Amino acid sequence: MEEIAANFSYEMIRLTDRILGFTWNRLYQGINVHNAERVRQLAHDGHEIVYVPCHRSHMDYLLLSYVLYHQGLVPPHIAAGINLNFWPAGPIFRRLGAFFIRRTFKGNKLYSTVFREYLGELFSRGYSVEYFVEGGRSRTGRLLDPKTGTLSMTIQAMLRGGTRPITLVPIYIGYEHVMEVGTYAKELRGATKEKESLPQMLKGLSKLRNLGQGYVNFGEPMPLMTYLNQHVPEWRESIDPIEAIRPAWLTPTVNSIAADLMVRINNAGAANAMNLCCTALLASRQRSLTREQLTEQLDCYLDLMRNVPYSTDSTVPAASAGELIAHALQMNKFEVEKDTIGDIIILPREQAVLMTYYRNNIAHMLIMPSLMAAIITQHRRISRDALQQHVEALYPMLKAELFLRWEREELASVIDALASEMQRQGLITLQDDELHINPTHSRTLQLLAAGARETLQRYAITFWLLSANPSINRSTLEKESRTVAQRLSVLHGINAPEFFDKAVFSSLVLTLRDEGYISDTGDAEPAETMKIYQMLADLITSDVRLTIESATQERVSQCLTCPMA
Repeated sequence: MEEIAANFSYEMIRLTDRILGFTWNRLYQGINVHNAERVRQLAHDGHEIVYVPCHRSHMDYLLLSYVLYHQGLVPPHIAAGINLNFWPAGPIFRRLGAFFIRRTFKGNKLYSTVFREYLGELFSRGYSVEYFVEGGRSRTGRLLDPKTGTLSMTIQAMLRGGTRPITLVPIYIGYEHVMEVGTYAKELRGATKEKESLPQMLKGLSKLRNLGQGYVNFGEPMPLMTYLNQHVPEWRESIDPIEAIRPAWLTPTVNSIAADLMVRINNAGAANAMNLCCTALLASRQRSLTREQLTEQLDCYLDLMRNVPYSTDSTVPAASAGELIAHALQMNKFEVEKDTIGDIIILPREQAVLMTYYRNNIAHMLIMPSLMAAIITQHRRISRDALQQHVEALYPMLKAELFLRWEREELASVIDALASEMQRQGLITLQDDELHINPTHSRTLQLLAAGARETLQRYAITFWLLSANPSINRSTLEKESRTVAQRLSVLHGINAPEFFDKAVFSSLVLTLRDEGYISDTGDAEPAETMKIYQMLADLITSDVRLTIESATQERVSQCLTCPMA
């Protein structure tokens, strides 16, 4: 219990507030808070609040507590990784409300029991709680698959019969600069994670300057009682004030809640100058655009996001494209070359890998128009029905990977709305229910399409492997997909570490199983996988396609003796 428990101190909170107020003003140009009134209303109505933010940086702990304190709310007790329990940070964090949690509870029933009881005690005393459902900081800038242990214990606490309703509040936290992003890129390329320590912390703090804007967007709250009433009407039969209960419905319900939370976090995404400029420059194969081209591209993104909002909870800058570019240039991530014609804005090669992190923060907000642009660009003209068939075929993989918000039956209306906006912008024309590329705006459409380029290449790798060897087992499929992706990355200069991230391919293979492309025995359905591969092959360049097919020939021949799953 001594290892776990917080030692909450209001004096430390007040002192830290003064320090952070000074620090934020020096480091950040502003902290943008959206939908905080939701949380204030929940607190007013007597809800037990559980804050569930995404996890981008160690700064998240301090930023969220600071924001809540300035909203007139008591900062929460925060589940922090045991790796942060080092001197002097550990004792300070405890006084700020941190309680420490081990990476895994496996094989330690006593620890699990003690932690569950501690969490239940926090709820029974009316303290708000915060934990990161991803389990750790995202190294790619995308949401990680959720870890459900603490969430499961939260529902078990409800089953002890508490009187106050528990409500989960998903939160999107975003930055224009993340201090750990360089370390993340190294770790994704195989470097060993450095253990947190005082010297490491001081080294990180010494580099903090000019961090731009920060964003804290509160998503749609999820009252647990309402959720359980709708999805598990019999849940009250499991209430036991004495014993910790694990009813049969608990695990599937927790998994469903976790997935819903991830969608709600992404629904509250925040576009900003940095992630928009990175998206545009990384879409260019030379990682450079003239100032006019970059302005046009940002105008395209901004109009899409404003006129066809990703969700009612997402935020888009009110500033113009030119103002956003000027702000992004102040962050010193880009270079500007001048010639007699004008400015060329360049993303240096050494910065490109790091900047994929910021692009990935809003990948989910632009993936649908990017996918549509890729399909239209390739076909040059396509009927609405054919476009919808393409999108519907690929959407389950995208939805699982990026925690997208739409159900399949909503896709038709989403496609129509985006097509109308793309027509309004002059990117495409509509003739006799066919969508045509508009040659006068082809560059803008191609850059928009490039937002889906790497995702489609990754899917093509896996579907080609499945088509070539239907009996390949799932673990080998993941491994071989990563191997080919790494080769593709080197040969074609793909500057995105997540391109061959293990977690991305694991999620993809699970989705293929759920969608029926892989049978229960592990065999692929050859006709279906080849159909999707051909669709994907048409959407990637011929040189990338040749690399995939030639690189996999030898790998496939080696896998023919692989055991069945």
